[in-house]
Amino acid sequence: MKALPGSHASRTHARGPLALTLASLACAACATVVLAQAPASQAAPDPLALSRLWDAEHVDLPAAPLVTHRDVEARLNAVRDASPGLFSLAEIGRSVENRAIYDLSFGRGRFTVLLWSQMHGDEPSATSALFDLFEYVRRHRAEPAVARMLDALTIHAVPMLNPDGAERFQRRNAQGIDINRDALHLQTPEGRALKALRDRLRADVGFNLHNQSWRTSVSRPPRPASITLLSVAFDEARTMNEGRLLTKRLCAVIRDALEPLAPGRLGRYDDEYEVRAFGDNVTLWGTPVVLIETGPWSLAEPDRPPVRLNFVALVTALDALATGRVAGADPARYESLPMNESQLYTVLIRGATIWAGTGVAPFTADVAVGTARTVRTANGRREIALTGRIEDLGDLRVYAALEEIDAAGLTLAPNFLPSARQGDTITLPDRATARPQATIAVGQPAQLLLLRPTGAPGSFVVERAIAVGER
Repeated sequence: MKALPGSHASRTHARGPLALTLASLACAACATVVLAQAPASQAAPDPLALSRLWDAEHVDLPAAPLVTHRDVEARLNAVRDASPGLFSLAEIGRSVENRAIYDLSFGRGRFTVLLWSQMHGDEPSATSALFDLFEYVRRHRAEPAVARMLDALTIHAVPMLNPDGAERFQRRNAQGIDINRDALHLQTPEGRALKALRDRLRADVGFNLHNQSWRTSVSRPPRPASITLLSVAFDEARTMNEGRLLTKRLCAVIRDALEPLAPGRLGRYDDEYEVRAFGDNVTLWGTPVVLIETGPWSLAEPDRPPVRLNFVALVTALDALATGRVAGADPARYESLPMNESQLYTVLIRGATIWAGTGVAPFTADVAVGTARTVRTANGRREIALTGRIEDLGDLRVYAALEEIDAAGLTLAPNFLPSARQGDTITLPDRATARPQATIAVGQPAQLLLLRPTGAPGSFVVERAIAVGER
């Protein structure tokens, strides 16, 4: 690894995993790398200002899940053509279905950064954020912060590594292989393209950009894990070397940038070594990797805020590398992040009296609804479809949700009257004989009626019709 910009190294060393020598840490066959503090004048970018800048200048693309390979290709060509002296565009491979995979590069510095997004086709947030990064560099190239970045770094970005998976909005490629578990066998053309690019560049640091499940949470009580960070390990012992120290410091920089924008919503991913994974092997091959996993934000606005967070994270991390400011970051800020868990649902209805429609007597319980998003084509247009299912039922006090509903004193029933609206008065059928199409049970659709008793036997006023996803 080269010395960071704004830093100096005591001696040149070979690439690859090296044992860390820093202060009192010492071990055999390792180089000493001294990372200088950035000058005081090179302060960190203001995350709130970057967030406002994103609001004003972000690229006008469809919602992240709807961005296609055609969009990516057109936008990359537009970026290159708008500033031909700034950006270089190269095709680095073809997908199984012969879609081009591109590398957009910019900057002239000796320190090389490699970023890749959408290795999983249904994990799109960072692809959009990369285009916002390109636009930021294009618009602000003459300003000191961007000029410094261009002088200090050479940046290579691969948006949408898995275009066939993106076309289907699925994790795997057209072979049905998870590219992120193909680092050793290299049976996927997409994986081979990434490996060849990494080997040619011998990049000094990498950013592996993903999305994670909407079930992902942090802390107690659980909150959405909107961004999760990982300094990727390269062996089962999770050995520390100077590359891992760098990625921990980068994670600390990103944490400090994002906490004002997503307080309590940042987490740390388990760093257990995965022998088949690209991030682990890219780190092993000599390019230490930061993993950024984008998670849930809100049901009402699931896509724009996560793209904004990715943009702020990437600009801040690249600035820290360009200035050498990363040398002053405290790895403990990364290590003290709460660990990822899966304690979150989309909707959680608490304390309702359950009229299940199964013939059983009413009982009190919480009901948790989870969702899955898919992309489909209707009338020639891609659109996002949401499916909601009941995932759990009972005492769910240890869980949280993107939306929580206090249903104490209310009755929850399956929506056996699709025409029912808020304020309507309805009568529940006899539970012993009624057999509605939907019931309140795990696996059933999340089409529910929240009812307030009127005082008359079996009579209720519709407090709310709850519909998560489609019927």
